[in-house]
Amino acid sequence: MMHGQGNHTEERRETAGEAGWHVSRYLIWATIPGTQGIAVANLFSGTCGMCSPLEWALLAEADDLPRDHPFVAHFARRGLMVNFDEQAALQTLGRAACAIPQGVSLTICPTMGCNFDCPYCFSTHRGKKMSSEVQDDVVSLAQRMLDVSGTQRLSVTWFGGEPLLAPRIIESLSSRLISLVEQRGGTYDASIITNGYLLTQEVADMLVAAKVQHAQVTVDGIGATHDATRRLADGSPTFDRIVANLQTNKLGFRVHVRCNVHENNRGEFDDLRAYMERVAHASGNNIVCFPALVRDNAAADMRGHQVDLARGTDMGELLVFQQVRHFGPARGNYCGAHSLWDVGIDEQGRLHKCWEAVDKPALSFGTAHDWNPADPIATATSPDNLTQLLNTALPTSDAECLDCVWLPLCAGGCPYRRLFESKACVAYKDDPQTFVRALYAQTHAKKETR
Repeated sequence: MMHGQGNHTEERRETAGEAGWHVSRYLIWATIPGTQGIAVANLFSGTCGMCSPLEWALLAEADDLPRDHPFVAHFARRGLMVNFDEQAALQTLGRAACAIPQGVSLTICPTMGCNFDCPYCFSTHRGKKMSSEVQDDVVSLAQRMLDVSGTQRLSVTWFGGEPLLAPRIIESLSSRLISLVEQRGGTYDASIITNGYLLTQEVADMLVAAKVQHAQVTVDGIGATHDATRRLADGSPTFDRIVANLQTNKLGFRVHVRCNVHENNRGEFDDLRAYMERVAHASGNNIVCFPALVRDNAAADMRGHQVDLARGTDMGELLVFQQVRHFGPARGNYCGAHSLWDVGIDEQGRLHKCWEAVDKPALSFGTAHDWNPADPIATATSPDNLTQLLNTALPTSDAECLDCVWLPLCAGGCPYRRLFESKACVAYKDDPQTFVRALYAQTHAKKETR
């Protein structure tokens, strides 16, 4: 009898790739200065961490690792490897963002009038204030939207124009909306976008009573730099009064100081941020400063006012500071213009899908008196003004956007600009290394403070 070597051929193990695992298509990375590590961020999952040289080498060959290799599970936990189609998932998130309510959000303009004359402002100002009849319509609209959505959360942003030109309307409407939500056992929160000139202690106390938790105030630099663009309608300066309001009043809400960056103040943002840190320390108020780029707009051109727009590749580095603060998992939508449950209301009760359109009656899609989200097309006076903005949400037919690594973060960019101006990519699109290093530095700093 012949004796063979036995039947001990090792069974072939399925690879991670064969099992459906692959390296995420939405990774960006950069070396970490002074170390051998690589900072890696997943723009879909909203994660960021460091890979060692060994991990990085294994990740490059991860599809060929056995599916039960411990590093496959390790990479999956960190979001570096996935077993699903992220692009398809992102487009599903975009569809869901249009219809699935996270709450009802109203941007209310008690007036489109303004006491400032800023050269780059995108808004055309009107002097009238919201009538009591329109205020009744706003409350009725809020009730309909809560009823139809089935949610119990109402968020309000006071906008304009300058909303603090109409403080009594803010006070009265807030009381009614808060009562509406409380009767339903729901939650209510509010914010305001204001130039800060009228933010007295009395007004600040009223805003706290109106459950305002956050205010945005624009300051374009220190002293004369600010006054060159942020001035009263008669040309008078505003910096000293705004800073006095932020420093001497006790503000029971967070204040985000926005610096509109243009060619004439681009080098002063760091100084302004340090200045506002001192104001926050001296006052005890919760104040932070962030940059935003000024851009061309038709309203400024019509007024004959415009500023020199910031130029140069380093603008991407400036905007990274703001974006990394809000980094998180992909949402599938860019802003409230992509949600049926997010509506802007002008002083005459006209409804809009974008903040930049609230001054443009031609872009209104309906009225607070008549529109009902239970039948959003039939009750709209101009359905196209509703659907065209909603339909810029993912999924997108733009092949360039579909193939772009930044898609989870930008979701195709500003809907208004895409429709009426030109597609706006992230300013740091071609410099992912700067972004991921800043993101890793922020993430690492948070861990060290825990």
